[in-house]
Amino acid sequence: QVQLVESGGGLVQAGGSLRLSCAASGRTFDSYAMGWFRQAPGKEREFVTGISWSGGRTRYADSVKGRFTISRDNAKNTVYLQMNSLKPEDTAVYYCAAGAAIPLFTSMAQYWGQGTQVTVSS
Repeated sequence: QVQLVESGGGLVQAGGSLRLSCAASGRTFDSYAMGWFRQAPGKEREFVTGISWSGGRTRYADSVKGRFTISRDNAKNTVYLQMNSLKPEDTAVYYCAAGAAIPLFTSMAQYWGQGTQVTVSS
C-alpha cells in the first residue's frame, strides 16, 4: 500500500509559477513510477507528466511541454511538479499517481492522492 499526499496548489495569475509536491509513505517509493494527472470541471482526468522510478525517463503531455517539469527525490519519498508560465486552461485539480510504469492513462495508476486545486486567473 502506498499513501500519496499532494500539496502546493493555490491561486496564481497567468504567467506565474507553482510547485506541487507529492509525499509518499508506505511501501518502497523508489519501486514506483510516478505521474501527475489533472481534472478540470466537467472534463475527464488527463495525464500531465510522469517519471520513471529512477528519474531517468520522463514523459509530458503536449499541452505542458516546455512549461512543466517533473522531478523526484527518492531519499525524501517525494515527487515534484514545477509549473511555469501558467495559463488559465491549466486550472484543475492535480492528482499524484503511482504505478509499476509511468502511468500514461488513469488505468495504469495503482495509487492516487487526494488532489490539490490549482487555479490560474487571467
